[in-house]
Amino acid sequence: MLEAKNIHKSYNDLRVLKGIDLVINKGEIVSIVGASGAGKSTLLHILGTLDKPDEGALTVNGTSLHDISDNELAFFRNSNIGFIFQFHNLLPEFTALENVCIPGYIGRKPQREVEKRAKELLDMLGLSNRIDHKPSEMSGGEQQRTAVARALINSPLIVFADEPSGNLDSHNAEELHKLFFHLRKEFNQTFVIVTHNEVLAADTDRKLEMRDGLIV
Repeated sequence: MLEAKNIHKSYNDLRVLKGIDLVINKGEIVSIVGASGAGKSTLLHILGTLDKPDEGALTVNGTSLHDISDNELAFFRNSNIGFIFQFHNLLPEFTALENVCIPGYIGRKPQREVEKRAKELLDMLGLSNRIDHKPSEMSGGEQQRTAVARALINSPLIVFADEPSGNLDSHNAEELHKLFFHLRKEFNQTFVIVTHNEVLAADTDRKLEMRDGLIV
């Protein structure tokens, strides 16, 4: 599904990643843990093609992402990769339904098809009564579930989550964690999750610890 080889990344004189090798299999839920500054989010952004490594190679589902153009990379990302962040990053002026639809519209899929899929996802996530609500009219847990639906709208090969429950109370965090495993069961969805939540990390298929820019 995903293979990263010898990933290095520096910012000026600061070496953040020092040669990461990693393989993620289809249907796995993998957590990445470690102290702040270990390089977790940097690695996640590179694996998710939001940033480029200084050195190394990344292959997703057999496609090498090393030498493709920025436009090709953006299209690949939209079609194959989903993202969930700690702060849901929903657009405040749009409803839940509109927020979920945006990646589908960017991918130039038919509007009717996108909206049908968005409503199905929101219904599955218990948000059918919130489709016309804006983020300010929803709870934190509802906003994050909306962000999950948005991540899934294009049926991605893999979803990257950066501290997805870090801004939730314990109940909503637990519900979000259960949701990941439900989605794996329903869709064989693959997740890579950066987290400080030890309960979530312990439940994943693999827990990878980062320290000083390396997986230890």
